[in-house]
Amino acid sequence: MLNVGVFFGGRSCEHEVSVITGLQIIENMDKEKFNPIPIYLSKDGRYYCGDILKDFRTFKEGRYNEATEIFLIPQNGDRFLYAVKLVGGIFSKSHTENYIYARIDAIFPALHGTFGEDGAIQGLFELMDIPYAGCGVAAGAVGMDKVLMKEVFKANDIPMMDYIYFYRDELKNLQNILKKCEALGYPLIIKPANLGSSIGISKAKDTLELTKALELAATYDRKIIVEKCLEDFREINVAVLGKDNDLEVSACEEPITAEEILTYEDKYVGDSKTKMASQKNQKKKLPADLTEEIRNKICELGKKSFKALDGAGVARIDFLLKDKDVYVNEINTLPGSISFYLFEASGLSFKDLITKLIEIALKRYEEKQKNIYSYDSNLFNQTSYGAKLK
Repeated sequence: MLNVGVFFGGRSCEHEVSVITGLQIIENMDKEKFNPIPIYLSKDGRYYCGDILKDFRTFKEGRYNEATEIFLIPQNGDRFLYAVKLVGGIFSKSHTENYIYARIDAIFPALHGTFGEDGAIQGLFELMDIPYAGCGVAAGAVGMDKVLMKEVFKANDIPMMDYIYFYRDELKNLQNILKKCEALGYPLIIKPANLGSSIGISKAKDTLELTKALELAATYDRKIIVEKCLEDFREINVAVLGKDNDLEVSACEEPITAEEILTYEDKYVGDSKTKMASQKNQKKKLPADLTEEIRNKICELGKKSFKALDGAGVARIDFLLKDKDVYVNEINTLPGSISFYLFEASGLSFKDLITKLIEIALKRYEEKQKNIYSYDSNLFNQTSYGAKLK
């Protein structure tokens, strides 16, 4: 049985969403194949582990620090979780010692947003040389940065709405920025380039709204993207599962909201005090009412977007649909609840989805072991560097 470390929480505005995803993964993981080990990253960047973290009440009551604080060593082949204990007695000076708390064989990241979805922690996993589910460093980083994402999509002839971007410091010359934005034509959508869950996103119909939207987005990120807003459109979402050319697409969903932009509350806040909020509570048409032609077009664009980023595991791709025109809005390389409900609508259970994601992680790891990472060049003996130091 594999010990699978499930990482959730993190230093991100999407911290709470990540906790929900992490607990759902732990709860639904096939316990006959895997032993899920909860690894919670607090908002201040500390790591905790222990069975108390499997209970949602621990987080509602703020008792996560009753778990054992742990740390990892980013060293090739080190797959242990370490903790610190106080040793020594009455007759000797007390001191601290590190000890092995647990061993993990693979990792399932459930970290949304900054420092988790953006390739940052995937770099740690790469240094540890351990299998992990989901997208790698490059795909996570590009998928998280909406500007880089759109540049990659543009290079692959993937249809999108027109956009411009700039940096926070450029707001010092606000009139120049307003002029560039307004050249796209109102209405506009303004977003922080590196954030998700609809946080910091606004729609602007005039100069005043645009000014306020730019100020809001700039509080969340140093890079801001402004897009031409498509009106009277339908939003359609699908999830893609797999790697390389072995891809499958979920059912299509159409989120339903009274607001012009799907809000954080629309996505995650449930209508019951007794249930954990999740995307499953969101109002939607699932499957969406689409013609076969449009569905096929969306599925093919979903696969193309996933492959363009060298995606792996699961990602959700959001589309804008107007009449027969389909535009890719963005890709989410670590979607909330890993979009299990989209695959359930296609006949794949949450438990089996998690199993597939771990199996994909193990296959990717096996393939990487075939790579050569060193090259014997005898360079030290062939270079004159250091000759004067003799």
